[in-house]
Amino acid sequence: MPFLPPSLVALAQRLGLGRRTPRHLLHKARALRLPFQPLPPVQENIWWQADPPLQRLVELPRDALSGPVQEDKADARAVLMRLVEREQSGLDGIDLRQIDGLVGKDPQAPPHEGLATYGATPKCRAVRIISYKDFVRTLGQAVAGYPEGGRLQLFQAAWRGERLFWAGESQHLPAFAAAVAYARRRGLEVVLPAELTRYRLSESGLAGLRRRYHVLAMPTQAWSDPAFMGLLLDQGMPYARLALLRRSGAPEFLLLPRRHPAANALGEGLYQAGAPDVTGFLAGLLPAADSAPG
Repeated sequence: MPFLPPSLVALAQRLGLGRRTPRHLLHKARALRLPFQPLPPVQENIWWQADPPLQRLVELPRDALSGPVQEDKADARAVLMRLVEREQSGLDGIDLRQIDGLVGKDPQAPPHEGLATYGATPKCRAVRIISYKDFVRTLGQAVAGYPEGGRLQLFQAAWRGERLFWAGESQHLPAFAAAVAYARRRGLEVVLPAELTRYRLSESGLAGLRRRYHVLAMPTQAWSDPAFMGLLLDQGMPYARLALLRRSGAPEFLLLPRRHPAANALGEGLYQAGAPDVTGFLAGLLPAADSAPG
């Protein structure tokens, strides 16, 4: 075979000459050796923004996805925004002791399985509640209007179970945690009205995502791997990337449309190479009745 200078090879690729067939792409993709890791299960954690923060999909910003073509990113974003449903309701009363999560973030606090462990940290223990009068004053600092009034803002995500998360100002987190700990320790029933925002995965939204896209969890090393990037970029194929997970070194989600032959072949090959299927992971977060075959 005669040698072709790189400039001619690049020109041929831009003109669509000598492009890899979908079958060739599939074979090349499944031969990739990348450090794929399974997506970790949802951990017990009091912090609302802990992985996976799927609630972000409801109002996914336009610039949340990256990729070379705006239309491809817009199409992927529209499908992703149908993945999670949100509903709001008013509650006549909720017992303060039932709340075991926080929407705000203490930047110095590590993960905690429950509010009790966060309440035992030095920052929370510095909020001294010795008497009921101290309790009322402390809770009033966190919940505006208490004890005469006050309304709790609560969040709940189906994939996080029944845990209720309090949406308060970050500077009031220690006071609120200390008040909850005192109420639990003293057996105080403190009932307040609340606005509850619930999030749940949509079975139909997940089915639509599965039908239209391969969604694969790609390790950070993939984006600097010449073999993978060569397959992704030299075909001019449509794709979009989403960095949803917040932990350091977390994989990014790669969305490849099944309708496009080259993108579909790359998606199949990456899955066979060991890339975790994000839609399969999400299906495992559906309630048992929703995840059962229809």
